Amino acid sequence: MPRRPAVDRFLHERARFASGIERVAGVDEAGRGPLAGPVVAAAVILPRAWVLEGIPDEFADLNDSKQLTEAQRDRFFAGLTGDPAVRYAIAAVEPSVIDEINILQATHRAMNQALADLGDDVDHALVDGRPVRSLRWPQTALVKGDSLSYSIAAASVLAKVTRDRVMRDADAKWPGYGFAGHKGYPTPEHLEAVHRLGPCPIHRLSFAPLRRPEPELFLT
Repeated sequence: MPRRPAVDRFLHERARFASGIERVAGVDEAGRGPLAGPVVAAAVILPRAWVLEGIPDEFADLNDSKQLTEAQRDRFFAGLTGDPAVRYAIAAVEPSVIDEINILQATHRAMNQALADLGDDVDHALVDGRPVRSLRWPQTALVKGDSLSYSIAAASVLAKVTRDRVMRDADAKWPGYGFAGHKGYPTPEHLEAVHRLGPCPIHRLSFAPLRRPEPELFLT
């Protein structure tokens, strides 16, 4: 049997239900920090029955994607996206747009797009982190929300797995950078590859190591 979390991870969803709000979506993102690839956001509405009666055992260990192994993330991704009772949408903003409008605005754009793609199914959003001023839906911001809300945790997993798969595809398209391993984050391996090969089409040219190359930022 899965170990049930000590924290009530449907507390915030039930509080919204008690106030008359029917459709509550968890929202989270993946990919704000990397030097390459898109920023991805997901919005997820879990079934009302799960919120009121308890999450199925196979999802009891659902958590912040960073606290899960890759195998666990893949399993939860398959389970969530394969369940017709789970409503979800995933949106990405590409590096060229990130360079144009900055990473914060790009992240918020992806969140808005994911919620919009759910159509009329959203009354309220539970957002991981700080409030998103540009969000077009009523919201509750929860610091470390992906460990406090199953809905946000589900969004965290969908965003993370989607982005990781994009970066694995990028590794095949642009070999030599190690995207499959570091997923675009500024690891020593990645910085050395950029120094050696130069940036490729999915690099974020507005990010400091690429915008203003300084020798001390790269391995030599």
